[in-house]
Amino acid sequence: MRRQPAALIFILLTALIDVMGIGLIIPVLPGLVKELAGSEAGAARFIGWLTAAYALMQFVFAPILGALSDRYGRRPVLLLSLLGMALDYLVLFFAPNLWWLLVGRLIAGITGASLTVANAYIADVTPPEERAKNFGRLGATFGLGFILGPALGGLLGEYGLRTPFLAAAVLSALNFVYGLLVLPESLPPEKRARTVGTVNPFTPLRALFEYPILRGLALTFVLLGLAGQVIFSTWVLFTEGALNWTPRQTGVALGFFGLITAGVQAGLVGRFISRFGERRTIMTGLVASTLEFVVLSVARSGPMLYFSLLVGGLGGLANPALQGLISRQVSEQEQGRVQGAITSLNSLVGIFGPIVATAVYAYGLGHGFPGAAFVMGALLSIVGTVLILGVLRKLPETDRQPATAEA
Repeated sequence: MRRQPAALIFILLTALIDVMGIGLIIPVLPGLVKELAGSEAGAARFIGWLTAAYALMQFVFAPILGALSDRYGRRPVLLLSLLGMALDYLVLFFAPNLWWLLVGRLIAGITGASLTVANAYIADVTPPEERAKNFGRLGATFGLGFILGPALGGLLGEYGLRTPFLAAAVLSALNFVYGLLVLPESLPPEKRARTVGTVNPFTPLRALFEYPILRGLALTFVLLGLAGQVIFSTWVLFTEGALNWTPRQTGVALGFFGLITAGVQAGLVGRFISRFGERRTIMTGLVASTLEFVVLSVARSGPMLYFSLLVGGLGGLANPALQGLISRQVSEQEQGRVQGAITSLNSLVGIFGPIVATAVYAYGLGHGFPGAAFVMGALLSIVGTVLILGVLRKLPETDRQPATAEA
């Protein structure tokens, strides 16, 4: 395809700007919510609802946008999503009260679901033998966005809590114009679906009940997902409330964590698995994640918090090893359904997790213990680790033949 390089660059740039847009607002959104809510405890609770609203829209609209792109083409869905992203950030920039912030996050969740379409676009324009490489580039782009976004957001936040929202709106608008000029359609009319396919977001969850490995790990995914939401939902609140950090300090720390995570994912996971095996790698990552929660619960200084980030980066060993173990329990024809089920389950956890995490944080804050949510995260992580250990002991030492779905 002659225009493939330009199209691929655009998709990668879209993903980069999307992730950067999320990262830009992470250091300043809690401060803006606090300003509008009038109290730190009230802000914490409302941030939980904002995050849940975003996750709910992504969960509902990811299959809808994917189905619409199968029927009408990838280009119009992607461009409309980019326009929606720019609108969202403008709404957040001008928001006069908390309810307008909620409207903005609802829009963001809908447009953020366009990453499903971006994946489909890459599959359209890439030969089968090169897809793995290009999906790897997409994953690297996500990592780069999570490094650049928070760092830039923290720096811009020094000039006002709303400044990063305006920067994100400008980036999205420029990306929309760029796509309007250079992005070709990747799905020709003769290959499009005749009708809009299934848009039920619960459909992928059926696979959880069809495979023994997923049945055994479903509760574990929920527990570990809830633990992860504690970090995602309360970390910035904690650094501002307990350590009195500025947006700049928070952004730099998040950028540092992005670098650590990228280093673990790119250079350490494969070597660790080769030397110690999948099971020990999984357990090492889970233990490191638990230790991160413990350190955070008592952290009251910058060095301790940075130490928790180093330990948390090692927690990134667990997920790739666990995904690899699961993938060998099912046939090649069922990999997509299994991964889709895991993604859908994580999305559901992302709806309810922030509400619980921020409520516990607000409760602990009111009782003089801002680390309460991290204690909850540690307990969830411990139970999840014990459950995974039980599942791993039931599996044969060497898994050569994938299992098939049960009738």
